[in-house]
Amino acid sequence: MKITILGCYAATPRTFTNPTSQILDIKNRLFLIDCGEGTQVQLRKNKIRFSKINHIFISHLHGDHFFGLIGLVSTFTLLNRNTDLHIYGPKGIKEIIKLQLRLANSWTNYGLHFHELELNESEIIFEDDKVLVRTIPLKHRIYTNGFLFEEKIDKRKLNTDAVQNYEIDKCYFQNIKNGKDITLDDGRIIENAQLTFDPIPPKSYAFCSDTAYNEAIIPIISGVDVLYHESTFLESEETLAAKTMHSTAKEAAKIALKAKVKHLILGHYSTRYENINLFKEEAETIFPEVLLADDGQSFDF
Repeated sequence: MKITILGCYAATPRTFTNPTSQILDIKNRLFLIDCGEGTQVQLRKNKIRFSKINHIFISHLHGDHFFGLIGLVSTFTLLNRNTDLHIYGPKGIKEIIKLQLRLANSWTNYGLHFHELELNESEIIFEDDKVLVRTIPLKHRIYTNGFLFEEKIDKRKLNTDAVQNYEIDKCYFQNIKNGKDITLDDGRIIENAQLTFDPIPPKSYAFCSDTAYNEAIIPIISGVDVLYHESTFLESEETLAAKTMHSTAKEAAKIALKAKVKHLILGHYSTRYENINLFKEEAETIFPEVLLADDGQSFDF
């Protein structure tokens, strides 16, 4: 599982920082999460193939999280895209994008599918044979969702030495991988655990930006491998965080601790701070496994 941070700063883009956008590479699926202004430039800088992006998840309709979307949708057309593009986001995202396309008389030459979200409870919004994605209802000034990405459990791995010892025919290999026991010609039953190895444990990633401190999300994100949680402010601006319905680094760490996640990535920093290491220092007083997002940085898990 690889996370590439395209942008992780709040509010407006600057010459050296970008608003929220990131790529999640999980089970050979490439998901774009949020699409702040300048996302397609950051995709090029990080050498990410546009053609591999088929699903885009938009957390909410504040500009620093989706103003890059119409540009990317239009660029896909100029690149002669012919595969479908799915966009998941709050109700209204379809109207916004289609209005811009209509007024510019620039319709796409590929299938553009919108999946608009309205529920205030967690729901599954994407699922295939490898990955499941569900919403994480967040607490912000407008309707906002985070997203939980979960790998599905792989089939068990064949223990070739054990299979050969029992002289089991290859025609049974698929059943063994599917977890079935095997009955030998002499009537002996060989339990599946003797013929296979456990699969690699599935990984999970929770994206939570933007949100006020909200313990209601803990049951949804409990035990995830990686939590990206906004930390717009430091504790010294706790009052401002509450007023704008954002979180401090310490509050993000409290959520990570209570949810028993393995790693916490901080991001969505206010540009008032010159040194983002202050966020890490503050969070580590509560939770030890803290990483700092920064534009262009990748994390492998």
